[in-house]
Amino acid sequence: MMTVKIAIAALGLTLQGLTLFGGAAFADGDAAKGEAKFQECAACHKLEAGINNVGPSLHGVFGRKAGEIADFRYSPAIKRSGITWTPDTLDAFIKEPQAMVPANRMPYAGLADPAARADLVAYLQKATK
Repeated sequence: MMTVKIAIAALGLTLQGLTLFGGAAFADGDAAKGEAKFQECAACHKLEAGINNVGPSLHGVFGRKAGEIADFRYSPAIKRSGITWTPDTLDAFIKEPQAMVPANRMPYAGLADPAARADLVAYLQKATK
């Protein structure tokens, strides 16, 4: 019984450490550089609430389920993806949108550079509240 409790406690600490480590890249991102990088996104996405463009508004994106804005026409792939947008899921999507959600309508090849993605996500965390 004691071994099981120790194993569960160790697993909890490991998961907590992974969560902290996973978020560190975004905490270390440079929001000013991310703002400059966002200019590539701004052609399709707005940061203001209720203002959709070719892409949906990114206002309040963190914690929102993909495909949730009622007045935006999402692809069926995004609607059924089950994604909730977090820094990690947004990072993965920005890296390679078609790999994460095949058949989504976003015409973007992706951003391979992890530092540039960290900068962009850091900016979005500040700008989309």
